[in-house]
Amino acid sequence: MIADIQQLETDALAELEKAGDEDSILAVRTKFLGRKGLLTGLLRNIAQVPVEEKPLFGKRCNEAKELLEKRITEALEHQKQDKKEEILAREKIDVTLPGRGFRPGRIHPVIQIRREICEIFASFGFSVVEGPEVELDYYNFEALNIPKDHPARDMQDTFYIEENMVLRTHTSPVQVRVMEQVKPPIRILSPGRVYRPDSDVSHTPMFHQIEGLLVDRGVSFADLKGILTAFLKKVFGDNTILRFRPSFFPFTEPSAEVDIHCVMCEGKGCRVCGQSGWLEILGSGMVDPAVFRNVGYDAGLYSGFAFGIGLERIAMLKYGISDIRLLFENDIRFLKQF
Repeated sequence: MIADIQQLETDALAELEKAGDEDSILAVRTKFLGRKGLLTGLLRNIAQVPVEEKPLFGKRCNEAKELLEKRITEALEHQKQDKKEEILAREKIDVTLPGRGFRPGRIHPVIQIRREICEIFASFGFSVVEGPEVELDYYNFEALNIPKDHPARDMQDTFYIEENMVLRTHTSPVQVRVMEQVKPPIRILSPGRVYRPDSDVSHTPMFHQIEGLLVDRGVSFADLKGILTAFLKKVFGDNTILRFRPSFFPFTEPSAEVDIHCVMCEGKGCRVCGQSGWLEILGSGMVDPAVFRNVGYDAGLYSGFAFGIGLERIAMLKYGISDIRLLFENDIRFLKQF
């Protein structure tokens, strides 16, 4: 029986030497040391060993078990180390190779235009004020002289959240909120996102506006023309030709659209300007006295003007962009040009 233990030990070590992977090593452990393994089978036959040989038999079985467990553990560790070295060799990084290039980000053209406009009007003494995009019907319409039955509401398709709550259709509500809290003089610029249910090559349901307001004693339409003329020449160049054309807005009176000579054809007439040579650029006008009364201003003492600019429109004209949807698609090929 002692000879059987010696032979089992020799056979196990030989098979362990041939085991080339973790599964083979574990198979040797199961074959010789498992619950139904060969060494376990020998121990179960201890009753057949003569009484005088049992102590030696038990000792040799324990020695064989300890030796095999040690050698199997070492083999598994070697196998694990070999696998790690293989992975490291396969995934080795050559640090002498040049680094991978990366694409630096770009400031979005709409953000560029917003920053430029804010800087220009800051030089005119205007400060930037922002307000909520989800707005009460009162601030979005009624305080701006657009009651519920006013036909001007048809000019501005609206996203309604509740009966008296909307996604703002312009940033003019910010002006009302400021006038409720601050007495003249006021010079503010209110940039932000606005919403109207409209979508085509020149309109999107969400777009960006900047609206300006100046209120003080003795403000005239000449002041409005002077500031907007200076602004447009800073944006499009000193040679920009512009005109003020009578228009209608319920919160300004008188009101005017401002056009510039087409930047594509320089006023000669093309597809972009509909052969007219002019491009509509912004809306403006003197603040209607009704708006002043709504915020508690004395319309006999104060006067002021307001204007609204679509940032996407300015960006499209300045950078020659033909489709407004390009500004919202996040195409890297388009954005990296700016």
